[in-house]
Amino acid sequence: MDILYIGNSISSYEQIAKEKNIAFWSAKNSLEALQVLKNQNVDVIIADFNLPGNSGLYFFEILHKTPLYSEIPFILVNEEYNKKLFKEAFSKGISDFFVSTSSTASHIVARAESLYKLKQFKTQQQNDLDAGKKFKMPRSKRIFDIVFASSVLLVIAPIMLFIMLAIRLESKGKVYYISKRVGRKTFDFYKLRSMRSGSDELIKKLAVENNQYNKQNAVQTIDFNKPCVKCSTMPKDESCSPILHIDGNRICDYWYNHQKNTIEKNNATFIKIVNDPRITKIGKFIRNTSIDELPQLINVLKGDMSIVGNRPLPVYEAELLTKDAISKRFLAPAGITGLWQVELRGRAGKMSEEERIELDNKYADYFIGNNYSFWYDMKLILRTFPGLIQKSTV
Repeated sequence: MDILYIGNSISSYEQIAKEKNIAFWSAKNSLEALQVLKNQNVDVIIADFNLPGNSGLYFFEILHKTPLYSEIPFILVNEEYNKKLFKEAFSKGISDFFVSTSSTASHIVARAESLYKLKQFKTQQQNDLDAGKKFKMPRSKRIFDIVFASSVLLVIAPIMLFIMLAIRLESKGKVYYISKRVGRKTFDFYKLRSMRSGSDELIKKLAVENNQYNKQNAVQTIDFNKPCVKCSTMPKDESCSPILHIDGNRICDYWYNHQKNTIEKNNATFIKIVNDPRITKIGKFIRNTSIDELPQLINVLKGDMSIVGNRPLPVYEAELLTKDAISKRFLAPAGITGLWQVELRGRAGKMSEEERIELDNKYADYFIGNNYSFWYDMKLILRTFPGLIQKSTV
């Protein structure tokens, strides 16, 4: 990544860039900055508001009108918080705004890194979408999906009717469950209901206490009541950075992003609840026997899923998979069973989040790398059957 800094605090930013092994360019005014831009490929610009001859915001407006530079993320830094300037800067399209007296160069460079990664991800996402337009499911795979799903649905129809009646007698609500899932696209995902109605409301609390993938002492949510360490040193009614209003709570921008970065670093992406208390008695049985998964055969017939692929994720999990090569898993079709499910059962249900991501990406590499084999999918299906009956309810 290449950063261009415009202002008088060159040494501070240069030191941080050196520590992070980031290519660093500097300029004291807009004319020098334009010269750098002509000769170097710059990924992010950090500019002081007060520049000789004009302002950092004026320089941004000039760049924003130039197609060659208009897409470069731009961070504006001012010596003090000015509400009018803050609003004006964002209305004109800057990427972020910092107050130098409350934010260190390290914090600002870290934000520059995240903006760079976000731009890379969006570019990659667009490339993936373009590639997706050309994506074609192998004919042998699609034919097998239709024949297999249709045959199984015909055979197990009486069993499904009996199970649906049992679910309805034990607890009120629909016998099936529909949720949005993300594979190569977002779709309605079908399952037999194994939980009590209204269970979605408990997921945040359970994710903190019972998530199998959680790292030790992981923090899950923003603590709006915990005071900001920087604001606490300032005079009353003053804040170190702009105040954000979120869900009826007030929190300064610095403290919100500090906690958010800590959460993203420590929290697990996937959620898998051990001995989930939301599950009904019938639900426990159909989960342990994998009967609750049978309606997904309808998803297969619709073309949302394949029999073999990467497990489609809930939207709240998929939104977190935006880093580097992690999102590669979405290049493979969504599947009822796949490589990580087979490996998970082979390890008695013990698998880290990192191992799961690695296996998802491994199948994606296999699928998109012209290595697809019908018989490899068959092998995974055959390895799935012995593990259909599980001891633990997860």
